[in-house]
Amino acid sequence: MRYNGRMVYRNRTEAGRRLGGALAAYADRADVLVLALPRGGVPVGFEVAAALNAPLDVFVVRKLGVPSQEELALGAIATGGVLVLNEDLVLHLNIPSHVIEDIAARERSELERREQAYRDGRQPPETRGRTVILVDDGLATGATMRAAVTALRQSQPKRIIVAVPVAAPESCQELRREADEVICAITPESFHGVGEWYEDFSQTSDEEVRALLAQASRSHLNPPPFVA
Repeated sequence: MRYNGRMVYRNRTEAGRRLGGALAAYADRADVLVLALPRGGVPVGFEVAAALNAPLDVFVVRKLGVPSQEELALGAIATGGVLVLNEDLVLHLNIPSHVIEDIAARERSELERREQAYRDGRQPPETRGRTVILVDDGLATGATMRAAVTALRQSQPKRIIVAVPVAAPESCQELRREADEVICAITPESFHGVGEWYEDFSQTSDEEVRALLAQASRSHLNPPPFVA
């Protein structure tokens, strides 16, 4: 693990283990639920859930990429019809509303596909009254995580905690205004992308997501279902 020498985490598994240590105060609590943002957040969330002896599930959110600059997020959508836009970026690039609507419609189809693929018919977990830890592999603009927090608020959890291994300082700070607690393990001043802080940042596949969720559901680490 290095910091000024750029690489910090070998892979998402190591990042999740380190992040789980930072969340030790939430271990062995019946009200805690870990929700990972697919796909890259799931290997991280798996390790966090194991460290905390907490159940794991996914919270599906889709980034809305700027046309011809897909890695640049103009906003995001989440389950429940939530749309969050980076208004400053939309205005700066003068992106028309019909273009945003087209992008959102395309990503909504993928969001629905992922919901079906990852859940295998399972109902989403109960979040009302629970302490929910939202996990991803990192934050760049933070648009995807903001959409997740906004959508999750609708189900009235007791607390929403955002937890990531690495984040742009400004994105981490912005999320503190929306979540009840934000844990960003490192916030490098020189930040150009999440992947630069991982030695292995290869794409997580749908198959890996399903396998990790299945393993978590079978694990003896998971406590009995939460009863509000």
